[in-house]
Amino acid sequence: MKPVETSPLTRKLSAFVALSEIELGALERLHQRRRSFAAGSDMVHQGQSAQAAYILSAGWVCSYKLQPDGTRQIVDFQVPGDFLGLRSVLLRTSDHSFEPIVDVQAAEVLTSDLLEAFAQTPRLATAILWAASRDEAMVVEHLVGIGRRDAVARMAHFLLELGARLALVGMGSKEGFGCPLTQYHLADALGLSAVHVNRVLRQLREQGLVTFRDGHVTLHDYAGLVALADFDPAYLDQTGPLLT
Repeated sequence: MKPVETSPLTRKLSAFVALSEIELGALERLHQRRRSFAAGSDMVHQGQSAQAAYILSAGWVCSYKLQPDGTRQIVDFQVPGDFLGLRSVLLRTSDHSFEPIVDVQAAEVLTSDLLEAFAQTPRLATAILWAASRDEAMVVEHLVGIGRRDAVARMAHFLLELGARLALVGMGSKEGFGCPLTQYHLADALGLSAVHVNRVLRQLREQGLVTFRDGHVTLHDYAGLVALADFDPAYLDQTGPLLT
């Protein structure tokens, strides 16, 4: 079996399209330029132009925007199988930064690589458009969470979404998942203070719903957490291939 057939991106795209040998070959070519990045060093910085996109193969990344006063808003977290900077490549300038949370492995994808793959394999292009649309749907949910959900529901919804994303690439389940995020990451993503994050996680633990400890999230009562967050995973669109 070719390595690309078991890659996180292949597993993710297979939720939308049943990939052919030709499409797997195009994905293999997109994975040719393999690179490593150390935790804490930006892969792409805000305002950068003429940069590559990346396919994350291993590790976690956060995408964020810095404000003039130095405060940071984390827009999202990227996990294996995600594209980084795809929109910025097509729009020529990055409107936010990408920072590895841990040491990561990624494939560098130039604009020319991407356009060639799209021209040769339209179904693969459609699948990548699906992935980008799914990412946009998640950003909408995050906006609703920050604007309208209370802190406890916001955290619960975030953890459920993260678990579903990881399950799609074989890295999580309804029982739990590994998670290298700190309370400061959660604070910057959810619009809370680190102290408030600590209080919310303690409340969820005391209610017998979730424990987040030592880099692992344990979901004790999945159904209870879904009810608390009013979590409907339809926006993640993980129910099976639409193109066969």
